[in-house]
Amino acid sequence: MRDRLPSTRWLYVLAGAGALGVAGTYQFVWSSIRPELGARLVATEASLGTVFTVYVVAQTLSQFPAGWFRDRYGPRVPMAVGALLLAAGYAGTALAGAIWQVYLAYAVGGIGVGAVYTVAVNTPVKWFTDYRGLATGAVTMAFGGVSVLFIPAVRGGLTSDFTGTLLTTAAVTGVVALAAAAVLRDPDQSSDGESGDDVSAPADAYTWRETLRTWQFWLLYAMLVVVNGVGLMLIGKAVAFAEQYGLPAAVATVAASAVALSDSAGIVTIGGLSDRLGRERTIAATVTVCGVAIAAAVWAGEAGHGWLFVGLLGAAAFFRSPVFSVTPALVGDYYGQARSSQNYALLYTAKVWGGIGGGVVASALIATIGWSSSFLLGAVGMSGVGLLTGLLRPVE
Repeated sequence: MRDRLPSTRWLYVLAGAGALGVAGTYQFVWSSIRPELGARLVATEASLGTVFTVYVVAQTLSQFPAGWFRDRYGPRVPMAVGALLLAAGYAGTALAGAIWQVYLAYAVGGIGVGAVYTVAVNTPVKWFTDYRGLATGAVTMAFGGVSVLFIPAVRGGLTSDFTGTLLTTAAVTGVVALAAAAVLRDPDQSSDGESGDDVSAPADAYTWRETLRTWQFWLLYAMLVVVNGVGLMLIGKAVAFAEQYGLPAAVATVAASAVALSDSAGIVTIGGLSDRLGRERTIAATVTVCGVAIAAAVWAGEAGHGWLFVGLLGAAAFFRSPVFSVTPALVGDYYGQARSSQNYALLYTAKVWGGIGGGVVASALIATIGWSSSFLLGAVGMSGVGLLTGLLRPVE
């Protein structure tokens, strides 16, 4: 049968990556939309910041119900609904005449991103045992990587035709995600997957309530809170971090690009290596090294070594990001594939607290103890939680 050919499962990975890539534009293209939107609506800085907060909360909390539905009824319906919501969110933003309408539009889009994310990221978990880390990494990398293609077009079009540019973006994101919905499927629950996975095994798969009762879940949750919090501080403040050391403007600009590109590269590169190195070992090593790189970047910045500072920030991003390809695979390993979508969605709620930590808390710390001390504190947190994840063991 064609659907059992080894190449078929990679088609599902490609479809999931395409859908997740266009969904990721909500997060990574926002910085380009924000200035034009603010001028158009005469919106305050605080109100524009609230738009992104609304998006993060909607995207994170929508994943559990979407994952619950997908584990029972397959990927196509939640992916199709997500596609329609992606298009509706951008269309609503394009036509908004007041900031509250943007809140609503970005909440709708955020729910769409959550549905697409949980379907796309968990597709490799259900189809792969071999190469699971590589396949999950390839999908996850698209979340930020595809936005590199969108950013120039969106930035160029917004100033001349704000509404038309966003309506075009709405159409593209909706069509790509709908195409993925038509392609995606899960392995038959009556048989093993293409790689010999026991994808059905409902008796052996943990329910979300059972998952919450394991110490492994809470250690992974704490790790993701720290990784999201420090990572958002790194991504969102890279330029200002460089500027506060008096480094040249070119260094600050390259620092932001280095963080973005390294983030995507680390996801797929180390995600693939985790299949051979072991997932627990990979997470423990990379998160620990990320903390060391952040601390070294503080030293380089204080010493005025601009390009070394850029390289170390890139290294920090490179070693932080593999968590997001390895953790979904690890959840499938620990708690079974049959309910992997809802179990990972439950774990992913850590992003809410990480977002608060990397935004409000980080800004308060910088104002209180300064840039260097705040980033050193983040470095200690990263390395500390990295060492703790070395205690992870399969659920018994």
